Amino acid sequence: MGYYLTDGIYPNWATFIQGFSRPQLETERLFANRQAHVRKDVERAFGVLQARFAIVRQPSLAYDEYILGDIMKACIILHNMIVEDERDMYVRADVLRRYYEEDLSSLTATVNNGEPFEFQTGQPYSINALLGRITALRSSQIHHSLKEDLIEHNWQKYGGNNH
Repeated sequence: MGYYLTDGIYPNWATFIQGFSRPQLETERLFANRQAHVRKDVERAFGVLQARFAIVRQPSLAYDEYILGDIMKACIILHNMIVEDERDMYVRADVLRRYYEEDLSSLTATVNNGEPFEFQTGQPYSINALLGRITALRSSQIHHSLKEDLIEHNWQKYGGNNH
């Protein structure tokens, strides 16, 4: 199951992971800081898309989630094509290119137990499967377990002597 980094206005469902308003432990402080940085990056990126494409700025109540997904993917692809086309016109294109290449080389996603990461998408096959997914989605126990796993993963990767 995928998850979203959110703030405190969302329920404690498995797919919504909130930060800490008053982190007490060092692991909680690290998680809260990293989550805040990632959320700001996403908000900035979305702001760039809103500035460039009017369709992203407008209310989207008339679209279903699949059309919204296609619209966002198309805007991201178009934005990336425009940036690629204009890249050499930047004053410091060499510096930007070096940072971009460094970022690409550091993108890795692994699962601690070595198993491939998979999550289900699409329509459930039966009403029982649907009810099971809804129950799992709204599970406080799964929410807290996932949050603890994320805190531990962050600490293992970035905490202590790894800063």
